[in-house]
Amino acid sequence: MRLHRLTLTAFGPFGGTQTVDFDDLSTAGLFLLHGPTGAGKTSVLDAVCYALYGSVPGARQGGGQGTALRSDHAAPATRTEVTLDLTVAGRRLEVTRQPPWERPKKRGTGTTLDKAQTWLREYDPTAGAWKDLSRSHQEIGEEITQLLGMSREQFCQVVLLPQGDFARFLRADAEARGKLLGRLFDTRRFADVEKRLAERRRTTETQVRDGDAELLADAHRMQQAAGDAMELPDLAPGEPGLAEAVLGAAAVARSTAREQHTVAACTLAAAESAQAAAGRALDDVRERARLQRRFAEARERAARLEQGAEAYREAQALMERARKAEAVAPALDLRESSEAEHRRAAAAEARARALLPDTFAEAGAAGLAAAARRTAEELGGLDSARRAERRLAELLDERAGLDRQERADADLLQEAEAWLDDWEETRTALQTRVDTAQQAAALAEQLAERREPAQQRLRAARLRDQLAQDTDRAVERVRTAQEKTLRAKQHWLDLKEQRLNGIAAELAAHLTDGAPCAVCGATEHPDPARKVAGHVDREAEEHALTGYQRADEQRAEDERRLAVVREALAAATAEAGDGPAEQLAQEAVELEERYTQARSAAAGLHAAQERLRQAGQEYERRLAARQEAAVRTASRVGHRERLDRERAALEEELDRARGSLDSVAARAGQLERRTALLTDAADAARVAEDTAQRLKDADARLADAAFRAGFETPQAAAAALLDNAAHRELQRRLDAWQHEDAAVRAVLAEADTAAAAREPQADPESARRAADEADRRLRDAASAHDAAGRRCAELDRLSVRASASVRRLAPLREEYDRVARMAGLAAGTSADNERRMRLEAYVLAARLEQVAAAATVRLRRMSSGRYTLVHSDDRTGRGRSGLGLHVVDAWTGRERDTATLSGGETFFASLALALGLADVVTDEAGGVRLDTLFIDEGFGSLDDQTLDEVLDVLDSLRERDRSVGIVSHVADLRRRIHAQLEVVKGRSGSTLRQRGTG
Repeated sequence: MRLHRLTLTAFGPFGGTQTVDFDDLSTAGLFLLHGPTGAGKTSVLDAVCYALYGSVPGARQGGGQGTALRSDHAAPATRTEVTLDLTVAGRRLEVTRQPPWERPKKRGTGTTLDKAQTWLREYDPTAGAWKDLSRSHQEIGEEITQLLGMSREQFCQVVLLPQGDFARFLRADAEARGKLLGRLFDTRRFADVEKRLAERRRTTETQVRDGDAELLADAHRMQQAAGDAMELPDLAPGEPGLAEAVLGAAAVARSTAREQHTVAACTLAAAESAQAAAGRALDDVRERARLQRRFAEARERAARLEQGAEAYREAQALMERARKAEAVAPALDLRESSEAEHRRAAAAEARARALLPDTFAEAGAAGLAAAARRTAEELGGLDSARRAERRLAELLDERAGLDRQERADADLLQEAEAWLDDWEETRTALQTRVDTAQQAAALAEQLAERREPAQQRLRAARLRDQLAQDTDRAVERVRTAQEKTLRAKQHWLDLKEQRLNGIAAELAAHLTDGAPCAVCGATEHPDPARKVAGHVDREAEEHALTGYQRADEQRAEDERRLAVVREALAAATAEAGDGPAEQLAQEAVELEERYTQARSAAAGLHAAQERLRQAGQEYERRLAARQEAAVRTASRVGHRERLDRERAALEEELDRARGSLDSVAARAGQLERRTALLTDAADAARVAEDTAQRLKDADARLADAAFRAGFETPQAAAAALLDNAAHRELQRRLDAWQHEDAAVRAVLAEADTAAAAREPQADPESARRAADEADRRLRDAASAHDAAGRRCAELDRLSVRASASVRRLAPLREEYDRVARMAGLAAGTSADNERRMRLEAYVLAARLEQVAAAATVRLRRMSSGRYTLVHSDDRTGRGRSGLGLHVVDAWTGRERDTATLSGGETFFASLALALGLADVVTDEAGGVRLDTLFIDEGFGSLDDQTLDEVLDVLDSLRERDRSVGIVSHVADLRRRIHAQLEVVKGRSGSTLRQRGTG
């Protein structure tokens, strides 16, 4: 990468446009960048970094915002811009960047924010012109990063060599060096490998411990199943040998459980034999006791039968008399039923005759039947009269319907005529309502378009008033911040000037007898300067600088906020205008009221249109109804005349059929009732005559049946009869006595019962207690046998499960051992890692070894062959090794730590280290050639001879066609280096003055 031209506008301390011609400066290979403190030397390097990466290095970066990069001396209308012309990877490119900018508005007051812009162009040598490549920030950033092969941090470390950082690198511990090298060489992937191995180790360790915990849980279950007869191993989850110990203890427990199960089986067999013998003895005693009770109960029942023998014989006599009376029972039932039937028939005849006129009181059944036939014939002649009566009713209903229709049509015609007379007035009123609603709808639509703009203007006016107050407060804060910044800056500059005035005393404080002076190199110090009262040291100066920087940052933040508020105020003012918010609010309220009224009036448009349409339909309907009513009126005249003629004929016929009654129906009802009464009376008379004859026949049959059965009178036979309940009860008593007598005789005749009665009295309770005791012993033995069986089964199941767990955990335990060994090696905690070097440190150590080798080439020349940088793997104290850096002094032949170098030695050692690191990082980034380098301060600590040697080394870089820019205050360098770029500080901003080789 070679820089050709850099153009700055309103950047940092440069208020105007400044140009740097690196081609002219690089002709000599070595050029000097100098100027007073605060003039802007570092800003030139910042501009190079900003042009390439869109941000400035380290703590100076402000997020790429215009407020952090823009010059305070620039004119308000001048935009900040950086343009860099360079050659990289064989391509001539031009990068132009403009940060965000708060520019003044073209119209009105206030500012507006322009977005950041970036251009990338490439020079076409065949066409001899520049061509545009991209205007995208992202695309340009990716293109530059890919071509350079370095990130912004690597570029700032390699191209813009900060000597202070490398001086600290020489004195830093292994951890600090690891952070810097890891950032430059991007060894995060090796740290990720360490992290991944550690996570894998923790995961597998957790899995192994979980598996061992499950195995121990199964062992505890086996111990519980074995009745605490199993001894568990005194090992924790994860410890080796746990699986074998658990499986061995389980085998012992299973063997003991099987022996216990065999003993329990023998005990159970003996208990079963004893329980069977006790059961048989109990059954024998219970059977003998039952037979003895049966014999005693039979003797008691025989005695009770003997006492009831007389009652049995009396019951037998009653049963024999009742059997004889049963032969007379049918005749008795027939006579009783005949008598009851005759009484019912006589009563029915009396009731039927009571309903007849007195003329039929003496008539017999035949006379009543003849009268009923005559009345029925007269009733049949009234059918024609009934039809005529029904037709007359229909005629009357039809005539009444005609009258109702006539009245309804008359009302309809009257209403239709009245409505049609008002039709034109009604239609005009409805049409007027429709027109009015349509006009209101159009007005509401117009007002609706004006509502939102009015509300927006009102909101903008209120925001404008609020932002105006915020602007005043922001202006006051900016003014206060500017004053505070100026005071802090002046305070810092005063302290810096005081410290520079007393710097000799500060340098003298570090002088020791025999050691060379860092300024003059003398080893004798006869009169060192002394600190006076009020001496300002570095800490006080840095504290004042920090206060100034904080105040300046606060000022920039307040100015940014002021610009934002002003931009918002301008936008709100442009939208709201100059009208007061109260007036806009009143206009918005009036507009809202008019819109509400118009919308309310327009809401009835649809209803008015519907009313008009319905009124038109009603007009057509009433015209048609009036015409239909006139037609119906004409047709009703002839119909009414026909109905009147038919009515007169029917009324004449009905007068003849009704007689003295009001209607044919009444006459027919009278005849129907008389026919029914005569018929009922004739039937009742015939039934009464028949029942009287059957009663006489029943009396004769009863007397004959009683005589044949042996009873003197029918009444005696009736008294001997038993009803069903009494007969069943008497028969039950006889049967029960006979059955009981037979049962008692059978029991007393049983041989085993009689034999048992002759034996001694049985004792079932004693036999039962013996059997219960045998059952209890059997249950205990069975429970013990079952428990032993379950114990064996549970131990077998848990043993199988534990064996499966051990087999499942075996490969996982092997994986854990392997991963733990690899994680320990990578993390440097394993005993096999003798130097306790982490994987990332190992990789960085290799890089540091390359850097030390590259730096030694230049360090030997700078130190006249005295010093050599070497990498060391030795451990420091109890820490880890891998990132040690020592210097070998050829004069003494001893190797010592780089922290023991003096100030000047530290400078050229750090310079050699920086140049070596630049070579290694360049190779690491893909071999991108770096033709332009910048070296920061530190040359003031060198004596003349060492300075010549350092400049010779830097000048030798031209052998590789490189140009080196030195940033320094040392006055002697201005005489030694002819190509210079001077930064001149002025009240209106800094300017650049360039002097090339010519």
